[in-house]
Amino acid sequence: MSLEDFERKRLAEREKGILRMRSITNYGMGIIIIAFGFFFMFPTKTTWELFHKKYDEVLLKLLAVTCWLYGAFRVYRGYKKNYFRD
Repeated sequence: MSLEDFERKRLAEREKGILRMRSITNYGMGIIIIAFGFFFMFPTKTTWELFHKKYDEVLLKLLAVTCWLYGAFRVYRGYKKNYFRD
């Protein structure tokens, strides 16, 4: 079976459910990870006491940017829905 045949093949109901569930999971986790990036980048009084007094600020900013990039990747992966192709 070639890749073109596989892409034209209709998905079964079970595969559609799996696709929908994985897509929603990727959207949700992406948004949560992006929120953690904002949590580390823009500290409030509570987070300042918890993290920013103990750890290096540059390292926390790097963690925030990494969270943003990985969160954006998870949202993109949820949007593309490219799960069943090898």
